[in-house]
Amino acid sequence: MAMTTMTKVLSASTITGDDVFNTSGEKLGHIKDLMIDTGTGRIAYAVLSFGGLFGMGDKLFAIPFKALRLRPEEKAFELDVDKSQLERSHGFDKDDWPDMADQRWQTEVHTVYGIDPYWI
Repeated sequence: MAMTTMTKVLSASTITGDDVFNTSGEKLGHIKDLMIDTGTGRIAYAVLSFGGLFGMGDKLFAIPFKALRLRPEEKAFELDVDKSQLERSHGFDKDDWPDMADQRWQTEVHTVYGIDPYWI
C-alpha cells in the first residue's frame, strides 16, 4: 500500500533546540524538550522556551505537538499564535513544571491552541 502523504521521522535530539516562528514570521522561541505519553508512545507536547535572555528568565509553554507545523527547509517549526498571546499567557518556569499527566490541565492546554486532545 502506497503512502499518500510525506511522513518525517526525526530524532528527539534533532527537534530539541529548533526555533519556533509564528505565521507572521516572528520568532517565538525554541523547543526545549519533548514530552512523550508513555502509554501511547506519542509526542504529547513540545516545551517552548519563550522570552528571556540566554536561557535566563524564559517562560516555558507546553504546546500540543499537533499545533506545530514542521518547516524542514529552515530546521524550524511554525505555531499559529500571536507573540502577544504568549506574553499574556500562563506558562511555567524551569523549576516548577505542571503535572502534565493531569487530564484537566491537558484539556485546557489543547483548548488554548484550538487542537483536539491527542487521546480523542
